[in-house]
Amino acid sequence: MKAVVCKAWGPPESLVVEDRPSLKAAPGMVVLSVKAANVKFSDTLIIANKYQTKPELPFIPGSEVSGVVKAVGAGVDGWKVGDRVSAQSPSGGYAEEVSVEADRLQAIPDSIDFAGAAGLTSTYGTSYYALADRGQLKAGETLLVLGASGGVGLAAVEIGKAMGAKVIACASSEEKLAVCREHGADETINYTTEDMRARVKAITKGKGIDVVYDPVGGDYSELALRDMAWGGRFLVVGFAAGDIPKISLNLPLIKGCSIVGVWLGGMAKRDPVQRVEVAREIWRLYSAGKIKPHLWGTYPLAKAADALNAIAGRKVAGKVVLMMA
Repeated sequence: MKAVVCKAWGPPESLVVEDRPSLKAAPGMVVLSVKAANVKFSDTLIIANKYQTKPELPFIPGSEVSGVVKAVGAGVDGWKVGDRVSAQSPSGGYAEEVSVEADRLQAIPDSIDFAGAAGLTSTYGTSYYALADRGQLKAGETLLVLGASGGVGLAAVEIGKAMGAKVIACASSEEKLAVCREHGADETINYTTEDMRARVKAITKGKGIDVVYDPVGGDYSELALRDMAWGGRFLVVGFAAGDIPKISLNLPLIKGCSIVGVWLGGMAKRDPVQRVEVAREIWRLYSAGKIKPHLWGTYPLAKAADALNAIAGRKVAGKVVLMMA
């Protein structure tokens, strides 16, 4: 099988494509023929050794795929060769085959193609876990999404709308904001050409934001925090801007608000039951037509570096996947 391998920490260009032996199904494991692999911003951090989890070199990046069951290991029940599934794995997704634990599989309906299914659980799972669990978002509240056109940002727009919130989407271009409106955003702010704080004040009539979803970091984090409503929840999801903000702790004091960390992977390790519940809720929302993944582009496996650079360069609105030949 062909696989994209990280042999040394560095930029996407440092990845290599090589042939590896076909995988065997160990006890309790399932081998998939990968059809599509989700590409995430966090992958750019992982291969550069800048992420909170640090795999041992060499390794195959990629944590969520869709495909077809190729082989089933001893002791595995409920899955058979030929089943269409999506799966989450700590690594190994950028390859024609991947071996995953059986309880990390999710059957995918015929109504969604492999490109759409790849990344659905982790991308939308992050946003659902953030808004429903960590943020306790309620119907009628106002949700501000920074980086709203990115993979998890757009997922937050859709899920926030499905939960009954008024959604304000922030992004860096009118083209990206148009995608946000297509996916349910009630209001949009172009934070490269507009005064974000003035727009928030006008939209909320001075009340402020109940929940901020921030996968970006950088300069806009503190601006959003200053516009929180009393009792609001500021969700720290990631730092796509590269800079980790240094927040003055007087702000949550005078706002009476909370700053809450969101790490789906950490939750999944500590609470497998909740991990499964989040995945099921995502597929329930999809089946109900509440969410619809926006596919920005597809790349062949050999062009994984191009896919990662597109995300790192903030060109993407929605998600990107690698498609196997």
